[in-house]
Amino acid sequence: MGRLPGTAQARGENMMIFDSHLHIIDPAFPLVVNQGYLPDAYTSGDYREGTQPLGIVGGAIVSASFQGFDQSYLLAALDALGPNFVGVTQLPPEVSDEEILRLNAAGVRAIRFNIRRGGSADISQLPTLARRVHALASWHVELYIDGGDLPDLLRTLLGLPRVVIDHLGLSRAGLTSIYKLVERGVQVKASGFGRLDFDPVPVVREIAGINPNALLFGTDLPSTRASRPFEPADITRLRDALEAAVADGALYSNAVRLYRPRGLAPH
Repeated sequence: MGRLPGTAQARGENMMIFDSHLHIIDPAFPLVVNQGYLPDAYTSGDYREGTQPLGIVGGAIVSASFQGFDQSYLLAALDALGPNFVGVTQLPPEVSDEEILRLNAAGVRAIRFNIRRGGSADISQLPTLARRVHALASWHVELYIDGGDLPDLLRTLLGLPRVVIDHLGLSRAGLTSIYKLVERGVQVKASGFGRLDFDPVPVVREIAGINPNALLFGTDLPSTRASRPFEPADITRLRDALEAAVADGALYSNAVRLYRPRGLAPH
């Protein structure tokens, strides 16, 4: 995959960006067909080359449905991309404490529940696993979920130590729930704009008005199964939608405080 095109502003010149949501797909490691889908390769090298103009200095590598509970690809990607990058993984409920601590030492910082696509532990395991990984390693929990399904989970999510929702909750039907969660400290990824059934600009403004530290920018590269892949102008859309200090937080500091990458510090 070649470099992403874009204007100087969209490329993020003179900005430090932490990409809070990216996927690495390396066919050298196990992949599982999910809902009839198997992705094309998108290696650590592809990510480095494609995003070089964007000003990205670190990021969170997120395990996807087609990677199941495999950790080998993630550890290899963390090694390849370096200490500015962290991992978000999927774990079975029977995972040992030793494995959680091993992954933490390698740079993993969160557990993911993929409610939309599967491949993760079942949602019934969410409260137990979320509290366990937080107690052991100060990890938070991330959810890939259609926002329309959030009302049934509000009480559960608000009882957890720390929660992040992917891709602005995906659907207009979930926005009321997203705003309620943000009021209570939940953070939301401003990512996957090509997956949404709404205009992200007024939504990120609303979220920032509730809590200016709630937003976390992510490219969602390589945008598997999205109706429109990430484009550099998405950075411009986010930056133009927010006051400068809030945009800087969404693009860098909020995520660095959350993920604690070994090679970076908030500014």
